[in-house]
Amino acid sequence: MEIIERTYTDDGTIPNNAGLPVIIYRVVFTEDEALRPESYEDLFHRNHWGGSWRNGLFKYHHYHSTAHEVLGICSGWADALIGGESGDTFRIQAGDILLLPAGTGHKNLGQSPDFRVVGAYPEGQYPDMNYGYPGERPHVLSNIKSVPLPSRDPVEGEKGPVFTLWRV
Repeated sequence: MEIIERTYTDDGTIPNNAGLPVIIYRVVFTEDEALRPESYEDLFHRNHWGGSWRNGLFKYHHYHSTAHEVLGICSGWADALIGGESGDTFRIQAGDILLLPAGTGHKNLGQSPDFRVVGAYPEGQYPDMNYGYPGERPHVLSNIKSVPLPSRDPVEGEKGPVFTLWRV
């Protein structure tokens, strides 16, 4: 499994999270396992990430100021713009898992017809929806600072990048 990390700062529209990097876990599941949404749900729930849902990725910038979010790609691919307009585009595909710290902007720039995602949040965290509108500040900035770190890595449980990259 390959790990990619990127940190994004506030771009004036999307706050992002300069203290915590985005983590992409490449090829967590084999092709057969990746096509089963239950593979991701079981992994996330076992590691105390709940409130899971199945759908896709919105085609507009948005972020959550009250929760971290994990996205498991269970079929197809998408080009995800992470970090706002001047962020980075990543092709995420079946078998990959994307971990977004609270405040991190994300947007779908294009996808395959079969693109599907399983998402979840750390225990006790519930997402809000924000879009980078001026009226969202300073409320969201305060929220982002107060979101606690998860107790477990969504992929590796009691070890993994959450404990090495998200711990200061």
